[in-house]
Amino acid sequence: MRKTALVLICLAAMPVASALADDIAVTVYNSNLGVVSETRSLDFTKGQDRLAFRDVPSSIDPNSVRFELLDGSGDVSILEQNYAFDLVSADQMYSKYIDQPIELVDEDGELYSGTLLAYGSGTVTLRGNDGGIQIIQMSQIRETNFPSLPDGLITRPTLFWNYNSSISGSREARVSYQTTNIFWSAEYVGLLDKDDKLLDLSGWASINNTSGKTYTDATLKLIAGDINRVQDIQIRGGRMEPMMLEKSAYSGFEEKSFFEYHMYTLPRKATIANKEIKQISLFEPARTSVSKLYLFQPSENATQVKVAVKFTNTGDAGLGMPLPAGRVRLFKADSDGSTILLGEDQIQHTPKDEEVKLTVGYAFDIVAEETTVDRQRISKSVEDQTFEIDLRNRKDEPVVVTVEKRLWGFWEVRDASFEYEKKDATTLTFDITVPAGEEITARYTVRFTNQ
Repeated sequence: MRKTALVLICLAAMPVASALADDIAVTVYNSNLGVVSETRSLDFTKGQDRLAFRDVPSSIDPNSVRFELLDGSGDVSILEQNYAFDLVSADQMYSKYIDQPIELVDEDGELYSGTLLAYGSGTVTLRGNDGGIQIIQMSQIRETNFPSLPDGLITRPTLFWNYNSSISGSREARVSYQTTNIFWSAEYVGLLDKDDKLLDLSGWASINNTSGKTYTDATLKLIAGDINRVQDIQIRGGRMEPMMLEKSAYSGFEEKSFFEYHMYTLPRKATIANKEIKQISLFEPARTSVSKLYLFQPSENATQVKVAVKFTNTGDAGLGMPLPAGRVRLFKADSDGSTILLGEDQIQHTPKDEEVKLTVGYAFDIVAEETTVDRQRISKSVEDQTFEIDLRNRKDEPVVVTVEKRLWGFWEVRDASFEYEKKDATTLTFDITVPAGEEITARYTVRFTNQ
């Protein structure tokens, strides 16, 4: 078998920033945004020169880069910045070498030398040194040799700085920038007790990093809140399944108010690897009292009764902490100890002392039905409509069903077989107690007026 030459890569000589930062801090927002601050030792030459600052995320916003020397001695001015992200790949190498000489070695060790004319559709076309045209199946190619790395191709995303310096030598510098494709959300797990009266709630911070960089031993801060952005950024890539669930023996995040948001700081270093979802305990499990609700909303679902649990986020009830937006999964333990998923819901940012209502699912043994039983035209602009809501309880215990009826236009209740409340301009609400195994029909008349 013929021994073949290795690919030769030639790079222009220039100072290169250390790949590993001496210190790195990452602040992650729940809006597809991360702010990174790195301290690195950089080598400068007095006068004008060029420096390559490597190991930056492929999703960096180059317009957000900020640079400063830390020791205060001398002055370095960045005259020009170029962000290079045209990375080396087989397709890029072939593309750059059209009309250039290359060598191919097939699986039998046979060498093909010539000028690359075309590639794609599973073949490579060469003009041989004798002028003949050769078409080689790419599936048969074991090795491709290129004389050098083409101009413009790099192995990692890199910031190239043209600078003017009054000093020479190594200096500590802080570089900060923004990146997308890193975000976090809260994930909550709630466990109901056997009587559905108490809820054990634990919270996790789930950090999704597809920014194109691993942040090693970083100071990690999370911001909960909705900051104003000039433009919505679309998250690239599909949904990732959780890869890591980390619960440390150390204390969890330290929470504090920051401007009009809440900040969570991890009191230890953490590594946020690229293409990984990392989960860290947000707070210690807390127990709070809850109440279960049965809710019938005929405008949303005309036959099913929604089941929800609610609690007030207060210290007296067992919580009293800011709850960042996120998904809540509710479980309940069976008599044999197995844990059963009851349902999931999403909460918005919830400050302390506010009520939280979680939709769990729909009641199996409670049946509801709404019927419009009468409609009378009183005048050209006035109409009366009579509704009946039939509630059937097939459970072995009584239930209270809250009905929320959405209405339209100008309306008033003319007659009702129950006590009711006008919740707002479009919602009529009332509670109906349905004994075990029985059926209750609620009847009411609403007058609608068109102005």
